[in-house]
Amino acid sequence: MAKFFANLKAVIAVSVVLLVIVMFVLHRDKMVGDYWRSFFLFLHVLGGIMWIGLLYYFNFVQTPIMPRVPAELKPGVSKYIAPEALFWFRWGAIWTLVTGLIVAGTPWPGRDPYVAEALTFQPPYRVIGTGMWLAIIMAANVWFVIWPNQKRVLGLVAADDASKARSATIGLIASRTNTLLSIPMLYCMVTQAYLAV
Repeated sequence: MAKFFANLKAVIAVSVVLLVIVMFVLHRDKMVGDYWRSFFLFLHVLGGIMWIGLLYYFNFVQTPIMPRVPAELKPGVSKYIAPEALFWFRWGAIWTLVTGLIVAGTPWPGRDPYVAEALTFQPPYRVIGTGMWLAIIMAANVWFVIWPNQKRVLGLVAADDASKARSATIGLIASRTNTLLSIPMLYCMVTQAYLAV
């Protein structure tokens, strides 16, 4: 049993098989039309958990603790943990953004696409539109500010010490900006279904 749980790929594969079983047992007669909107919404939430979970890991765990980590142990984080976490962080952002746009932009039975209405704050899509704009800003921040600066900080691209220090500051500000935006973004995403305006 321990050998199985030590293999993340095997655990994820079994989880996907279990998902398919649950889908067919509970919803096999509903797998038409609007079901797939719900499925893409599920994929959107799954990506969002990865993305925002890692955002909170960086801001609530890794960044605050790094100054207390002994110098000889810091390479364990900067050379192994942070690059891997940043990989899942940035691709989680893309996954979340793309699946969210699929949910909002695809005509589903009984539901018209609402991307344009949401992004231009038309009723009743103002709440989700606000959340979408915050998420778009956050995803752009991940790819165009945080990631390029973290590559310098982590030594993944050549940079002198002054550039690394500047990039660390820029990366911190961008990451904290995403943390700041994440709370109202999540509020908008959750309340659209119940408090749309």
